[in-house]
Amino acid sequence: MPEPPRREPITIPVAATKLGRPEPTLRVLASRHNARKLRKVGKTAWYDWHDLKTIVRQLDLGLPVPKTPDERDQLREQLHAERSAACP
Repeated sequence: MPEPPRREPITIPVAATKLGRPEPTLRVLASRHNARKLRKVGKTAWYDWHDLKTIVRQLDLGLPVPKTPDERDQLREQLHAERSAACP
């Protein structure tokens, strides 16, 4: 059975800093692409860092963004397998 994907909680302000994007832009991308939300306390929401990175990666490369978080998990697994196969 495959190992479940890692989940790394991150808030929009921290993710925006790491990705070098304005917070409002990242908020819109998270909403538009249904980013995996891990929890919410008050007005603060924590998203899956790997899901946000995948959304931004796909957009930066001009590639379609998979519609669901689970499809993005599969894409990351596929890309990881390809990188592992390319490096002996």
